[in-house]
Amino acid sequence: MSPTTSTSPSHAPRRLRADAARNQERIVAAARELFGERGLEISLDDVAERAGVGVGTVYRRFAGKKELIVQVFARQMDDFVAAAERAGRNPDPWAGLVEFFEYACRHLAGSRGFSEVILELDDRIERFAELRERMQPPLNRIVERARAAGDLHPDVQTTDLFALVHMIDSFAEFCRPVAPETWRRYLAVALNGVRGDGAARLPLCEPALTEEQIEQAKGKHCPSRRR
Repeated sequence: MSPTTSTSPSHAPRRLRADAARNQERIVAAARELFGERGLEISLDDVAERAGVGVGTVYRRFAGKKELIVQVFARQMDDFVAAAERAGRNPDPWAGLVEFFEYACRHLAGSRGFSEVILELDDRIERFAELRERMQPPLNRIVERARAAGDLHPDVQTTDLFALVHMIDSFAEFCRPVAPETWRRYLAVALNGVRGDGAARLPLCEPALTEEQIEQAKGKHCPSRRR
């Protein structure tokens, strides 16, 4: 057998695998951008256009949008679990709670799609169910340590922090067009509200929205209000 015939068959499949891997990375990157900008209400056709690949390529790599959502957000969920575990090891219980709360608010405020995924985790999807199970123990630890230290109001539960994060995320979406960092002010307001008696409060680093900014934000979300 000649050198040419012995080497060429082994090279072609590797090139195809590399091309497929590159296409998949482009698709996932494009989907991450679109989910962040527009939320989950996008189509695989939108993803193909953003990625610069044919629609058929997307459908060959992903059976449907749900499969693509899992691919895009499972890694970010892994990062959330790791962030919660790090915060739970912080030697200062309150600093650990603030660390994770800020991490959660920052990542949700920056991605409409990720916010929707966190809010609507589907336990029928095995990957998300497993991540939910991994997330609960470190979150409980963060809250229990802060409560035991007297830094957190004794009646505050882990589910309260979940609610507060999503309240801040909703406000972040409202003010994003006119003041994208204002959510940080309400992060401080929320955490100050759950502090234990006598504990030092966080400063309100961002200014409140002005009346003009509120009207501008309303106009962005309700086009009919524009004059």
